[in-house]
Amino acid sequence: ATVNLRAVTSWVGIARLFAIVLSCIAFSLVASTRAFGGPYGTWCMFTWCFCFAVTLLVVLLELLELYPKLPLSWDDFTSAFSMLATLMVFTTSVVFPSTFIDSPCSGSKCARQAVATTVSCLCFLAYAIEVGLTRAKPGDISSFLSTVPGLLKVFEAYVACLIFSLLDTFSSEAGLQWCVAVYSICFIVTLLIIIFTIGRCLSYIPCPLEKMLVVYNTLALVMYITATILWPLYSFRGKSRPESCGSDCWWNKHLGVTFLTIFNLIAYLVDLVYSTKMVFI
Repeated sequence: ATVNLRAVTSWVGIARLFAIVLSCIAFSLVASTRAFGGPYGTWCMFTWCFCFAVTLLVVLLELLELYPKLPLSWDDFTSAFSMLATLMVFTTSVVFPSTFIDSPCSGSKCARQAVATTVSCLCFLAYAIEVGLTRAKPGDISSFLSTVPGLLKVFEAYVACLIFSLLDTFSSEAGLQWCVAVYSICFIVTLLIIIFTIGRCLSYIPCPLEKMLVVYNTLALVMYITATILWPLYSFRGKSRPESCGSDCWWNKHLGVTFLTIFNLIAYLVDLVYSTKMVFI
């Protein structure tokens, strides 16, 4: 193996090194407090450790120039991962302080949690900078997942995962079941597009990717429009917010699903616009 120093001296490499160091500091500080129990704490620790490990692996593979031997599209993989890491660290930077930092904040434990939150926010900026540096220039579609439609695919899949995490209970009404079907179908198809792109399997698709994306984004947009209307209608119709509504309250979770549905609706709309431009302009 040869050594490629540009893997750590380029702007993208420097951003990745910052992300490695910052994510390591974040999970080390939180681990030292021994206060990260429960699903939210587990999620935060998993995010920092996962991003640290994968980013370190990416840097090592590029430094030793071993990535061409992998049976995948490296540019698509790194673009998708940097976008995913940006979203995961951003979510963690919001969830961790709101869940674990008490008010008023005092003592060494709280200080370490506050520093970990700050470091996590800086880690989010490092990944966001990497996304900006690796994003494809207008007209360049050699690496699909580095284009705006490709990055939106990662965003749409991640938001769908957040929706699933809030779907602990829902009634057997047909309207809500349809909404869950919308979330599931769109997530599966979007995930398959990402996997096929990274695995260089797009040649097996019997139609051009750009035209297929226009058709799929149109159908997904229409389906999400129905979900945006039906989910709040059936979730909150004739039901008031409980007086004692904590973090696990069904009302808050259903409200979260409502906003996340709107976010994905906007994402699919923007995705359709960009996909249409790729085909017709």
